[in-house]
Amino acid sequence: MKTKLLIILIVFLAAAAACKTKPAEEQKQSEAQVATANYQKMITARVFIKPGFEEEFIKSAQWIIDNTHKEEGCIEYTLYQDPYNSSNFFFFEKYRDQAAIDFHFAATYFKEFGEKIADMTSQPTEIKIIDIAGEK
Repeated sequence: MKTKLLIILIVFLAAAAACKTKPAEEQKQSEAQVATANYQKMITARVFIKPGFEEEFIKSAQWIIDNTHKEEGCIEYTLYQDPYNSSNFFFFEKYRDQAAIDFHFAATYFKEFGEKIADMTSQPTEIKIIDIAGEK
């Protein structure tokens, strides 16, 4: 009887140990895959413009859109205006990878655009950078 209990205990402990190590190994593999993945990126930027500056902002935005479309890593760069609050605008941008975003943020015209619109904005721009899962 003691032998049977000992065998059952050993089998149980072995099974418990296998369950604990397998998920940890899978977790490490999953984390490594995420860390090394070079996904396409999307940026959403919500810009809050002071009333009366909408047309001036659109002209300035067209200038940065034209320049950004020339960037090798830019896939899409579009400006939208909120139909319910015409002082709010949204940029939806899509880039090949993080290096393309870094290039965009470092561009002279990107910095100049920020300076051009600084007096037009009513509050800070809300920017989100998102990985597009599964797309490279």
